[in-house]
Amino acid sequence: ILVTGILIFCVFLIVSPIGQIRLGNPTSRPEHSTTSWIAMMFSAGMGIGLVFYGAAEPLSHFAISTPNAEIGSADALADAFRFTFFHWGFHAWAVYALVGLSLAYFGFRKREKYQLSVVFKPLFGKYADGPIATIIDTITIIATVIGVATTLGFGASQINGGLSYVFGIPNNSLVQVIIIIIATILFLISALSGLGKGVKILSNTNLILAIVLLAGVIVLGPTVKIFDTMTDSIGLYFQNFFRMSFRAAAFDETKRAWINQWTIFYWAWWISWSPFVGVFIARISKGRTIREFLTVVLLAPTVLSFIWFSAFGTLSTSLQDSGVNLIRFATEEILFASFNEYPLGSVLSLLAIILVLTFFVTSADSATYVLAMLSEDGNQNPSNRKYVLDLTLRLNLHYRLHFHDRH
Repeated sequence: ILVTGILIFCVFLIVSPIGQIRLGNPTSRPEHSTTSWIAMMFSAGMGIGLVFYGAAEPLSHFAISTPNAEIGSADALADAFRFTFFHWGFHAWAVYALVGLSLAYFGFRKREKYQLSVVFKPLFGKYADGPIATIIDTITIIATVIGVATTLGFGASQINGGLSYVFGIPNNSLVQVIIIIIATILFLISALSGLGKGVKILSNTNLILAIVLLAGVIVLGPTVKIFDTMTDSIGLYFQNFFRMSFRAAAFDETKRAWINQWTIFYWAWWISWSPFVGVFIARISKGRTIREFLTVVLLAPTVLSFIWFSAFGTLSTSLQDSGVNLIRFATEEILFASFNEYPLGSVLSLLAIILVLTFFVTSADSATYVLAMLSEDGNQNPSNRKYVLDLTLRLNLHYRLHFHDRH
């Protein structure tokens, strides 16, 4: 109800006269081109997750644990794509959009300091300053650190899974520590170069690499089936939109475990990431109108996700349906095992590993910038010293959360 309500509210703002308000002075204009803007929000918001789950999630809904139908059936295959679209579509980005819009409005239009606590001033009045503001901003920083540490764990696992499958490198914690050290050096160099250089260049690179990989999958894979799947699944997604949005298994509690494992997990994941992604996309959106901000933030990443999951999901589910047993592989290896069955599979695998690494660096880079900014009381150009301090904090927590949990 909460997440769907957020989406409905965003749509209301788009179609209402409020959408004409500009995030900044009435004469303000965007600081970044639309392409770079989309690339940065896409890279920060869900880059690693798309590669990690691109082939694995539709396969899981089809052949491992289905939301409704019998495992391996045609209905299960249809459900696999519409629920994947549901988890990565408008609902996810509505959560990011609401937080980002609130920060951008108060920061650029009302000229408040760039902290999440300021958006509570209309609710708490004079009590929004002082201890309450400190508590809110502290929670924001902690939530950002934990949310990013979790996702970077996926990234390290995905890179290690690819190296293990393609080159036979061991898939273990030691290798992942080495991967994180290398990625850390790269994103620290990028972070110190600033938002307008490092993050922007990496984000544009990510978008190019993702499009090349996606095009390769479409051309080398079952091309017609990919587009048929996308077309049919988009129709099913909109046809069942409200049913999926309010699905709680009240009349069939056997389905509740699946909802908890997938839908509720995703909504919690998006919410936990919303301070980080919201702060970041707000920072890069100065000069946009509310209507433009919400429309692009909701629509552009959603369309890219639909195309992505149609291509990579069709790749894996078609192989599974034809008799290739992909479910025996670990989640981080399914993508590479799927590539192995198609022409130029090793090239696609190498490109995917590079893409995950660049997504890893960009996400960590963006998070470092956000944490440094929040730690300096909303300073939009934080000092390099804060970059290093926040980096140390997040790496420490990342190790404790990810590797301790694995053992």
